[in-house]
Amino acid sequence: MSTSTTVALHRRTFNELTSKTLEASGFSPLFSRLYAARGIAQPTDIEWKLSQLPSPALLKGIDAVSERLIQAIEQRERILIVADYDADGATACAVGLRGLRAMGAEVSYIVPNRFEFGYGLTPEIVALAAKESPKVIVTVDNGIASVDGVAAARALGVDVVVTDHHLPGDTLPDTPTIVNPNQPGCPFPSKAIAGVGVMFYVLLALRTKLRERGVYTQDTQPDLNRLLDLVALGTVADVVPLDGVNRRLVEAGLRRMREGRANVGINALFEISKRDMKKATAYELGFMLGPRINAAGRLEDISLGIECLTTDDPARAAEIAAELDQLNRERKSIEAGMREEADQLITATITPEQRSIVVTDSTWHQGVVGIVAGRLREAHHRPTIVFAPGDDGELKGSGRSIPGFHLRDALDLVSKRRPELMRKFGGHAMAAGLTIAEVNFVAFAREFERVASELLTPDQLEQRVESDGSFALTEFDFETAHALHQHVWGQAFPPPMFDDEFTVIDSRIVALKHTKLRLKREGRIFDAIRFGCTDAPPQPMRAAYKVSLSEYQGNQRLELIIERWWPVTPNVV
Repeated sequence: MSTSTTVALHRRTFNELTSKTLEASGFSPLFSRLYAARGIAQPTDIEWKLSQLPSPALLKGIDAVSERLIQAIEQRERILIVADYDADGATACAVGLRGLRAMGAEVSYIVPNRFEFGYGLTPEIVALAAKESPKVIVTVDNGIASVDGVAAARALGVDVVVTDHHLPGDTLPDTPTIVNPNQPGCPFPSKAIAGVGVMFYVLLALRTKLRERGVYTQDTQPDLNRLLDLVALGTVADVVPLDGVNRRLVEAGLRRMREGRANVGINALFEISKRDMKKATAYELGFMLGPRINAAGRLEDISLGIECLTTDDPARAAEIAAELDQLNRERKSIEAGMREEADQLITATITPEQRSIVVTDSTWHQGVVGIVAGRLREAHHRPTIVFAPGDDGELKGSGRSIPGFHLRDALDLVSKRRPELMRKFGGHAMAAGLTIAEVNFVAFAREFERVASELLTPDQLEQRVESDGSFALTEFDFETAHALHQHVWGQAFPPPMFDDEFTVIDSRIVALKHTKLRLKREGRIFDAIRFGCTDAPPQPMRAAYKVSLSEYQGNQRLELIIERWWPVTPNVV
């Protein structure tokens, strides 16, 4: 459906006046341009101070939630956290456990087995939770769609505190204690905060209330900053947009890691990943630590990941990290097989005119469908849903989308037109989960394609590389490369990509699947690599690339990571 020759190169636009204003305030010309192209309007927008965060008081429902949790603490009522089974859910659970215990709560947790119970606070999960006799259930990273589950809990006399960030449906759960920035009428400025961020904010508000009641002073209150490494991990791993709030939370967490003040589980995950925590970046969180936590939830039980993040025993943390690493290796193997089979299905059945990809196979593993959907979306630049068999004739699906196509809204449209096709669904603009009857697969794929055809424009379907333009050689040095490397980049705040013309001095294949190059530009020689490509590089070429600091035997050097190349200078838009 797409090849490297059809990928277009676009240059990000930016406001020249904003760039000049930022430059006048002390930013370099390069960073001023990068910031202006990412919506930064003034210097304070890029400050990393935690004092810049919006007040927890802006969250609708935060007072009611704080009061209910204080009552539970004062009366020694049992609190049970019901967590989601991904890295955001695991970190949110760990933050909740650590924070509530630090404030004197009696709290434990359960995580629904995704293969047995599915997602969220269902009546079945409530029945399971009731065996532990809680007085309060706290959902983390789920609950906003759990209308039936909340009703079941309250029928048993159990109060439910919902902390979530997912988009609500038409009906909210019947409980007065909901904190979700995406619920109707919530004035909190960030709608992109992850589930772990919501739980962190609940703890901030709770601590403030306890301090106002004289339980703590500024000097005696629990140090919630100790949880920021967990908040950073969950935020990056959940691939939520890195708006100003999320960037500050991630930066604060990374700073603790680099200073050697992370929780022992985070440290163990860095060690098993063979990465230096003192040089931690968002990349390690998203591509090294996050997948290892997620592997537990995908293949077995996310409780293993939660234990890694809550233990204070370094030996136990190392032991769990090794188990998570092994699970991640198994996940990669399963994913590779599914991806190969999916590619064959796409080649055989899907035409270039199609606007969406919907695939399934009776042998696929439902714990890996999301990551396979992401890989297919990247390769073919189409909204993609991958299904695997569930129980009782069901298919469990996970979808990933492209910019401009709101996946949850698209599924909502499918549901309104053909309400019999989906048993349940939920999610975000870029990711969603759903359950359908196996017999409805063909009808669902057809209806989803119809919605995609109506909503997607040809421009949105064009696979493109977004560039920040040329990298001035006057700024190309170790100091700048280090600053780029250390910066918080991610979803909706993308890492800088540049494009320039080069002469290829030489190239060779390494590890059977990558191309190593030496390039020349304006008399300067550059080392470069393009991962996952063995095609002969064009000569000369225009390359879209990122600037990297590579390290070998203790020596650092500048290297270009090539994303795409073109045989002739493309029309840069």
